[in-house]
Amino acid sequence: MLSNPPRYRIGLAANRAHQDDTNSALVRLFHGGGQAAIETWLQPELIVVGRTLDAMRNHGLLQDYAAIERFPYGREGGLMRLVSRIVDTDPARSLDAMIYLMDPVDPSSNFPEALALKRQCVVHGKPFLSTLAGAREWLELEAIAAGALPDPTLDASFDFANESIALIAHDAMKTSMLALAEKHFDLLDQFAMRYATGTTGGLLNKLAQKIKGEDAGRHWVKPFLSGPLGGDAQIAELILDRQCRRVLFLEDPHVARQHEADIQLLERAARTVTDYASCSSEAKGVERWLSLMALRGRRAAGMALG
Repeated sequence: MLSNPPRYRIGLAANRAHQDDTNSALVRLFHGGGQAAIETWLQPELIVVGRTLDAMRNHGLLQDYAAIERFPYGREGGLMRLVSRIVDTDPARSLDAMIYLMDPVDPSSNFPEALALKRQCVVHGKPFLSTLAGAREWLELEAIAAGALPDPTLDASFDFANESIALIAHDAMKTSMLALAEKHFDLLDQFAMRYATGTTGGLLNKLAQKIKGEDAGRHWVKPFLSGPLGGDAQIAELILDRQCRRVLFLEDPHVARQHEADIQLLERAARTVTDYASCSSEAKGVERWLSLMALRGRRAAGMALG
């Protein structure tokens, strides 16, 4: 266990397509181990937008869980209020993470409050989880930090020898990416394939050469074009083909607006295969995520040994 688990305050919302069906992303989030993570291990306060909470009640999700605060419907300002809670400096009001299951073809995904919600999570170093896979994995890892055993139904996605990961960083974040990669090199080295865009890929290969040797580290990362020249689109295709499950994109929230389309393309690709892919965008959350991934691996290995 890394430390005593905090009492999280988690925002929760879902686009309409992820709410109503009995096999919707919202239902699968809780039926896939999320309910035990919340009720048994994390016991967070949940701040839920109105229609999402209505859907939870209709599906019988968290029926006996008391620590839920209802926010208004989105059309009545529910998402706008969540943005305010992300930036709030009062720990009794501020959100620690945001789960917003986004449908890439729902126009509300591009409303100003939706874009601001994600951006302020990056600015304030808080997880923004917009896919089923990302939210499910985050709950799993945080439950493990609190003492839970790994959920065996998720083992396949943690079989790194058969998994790929993309490592992307804006110019102002490349130093942070290199520091993260060096600190967690042993974990990242377990992946079958690592991808990166442009300059980031070259820098990571130089790091790998320093650690593994000139020949062994030369092609540690497969570099694509730089983001502005289309590298993000190349990685997006891998995501859509289910050949790259995780994207670590250290985003500078103050980056010039001409790069915003490239960022949104990657996120949209992940949301299109919401049950498979995730995209993490802020350094603090990525650092914790990598640490907890390693912890899960050690705990799973201990279980295998009996």
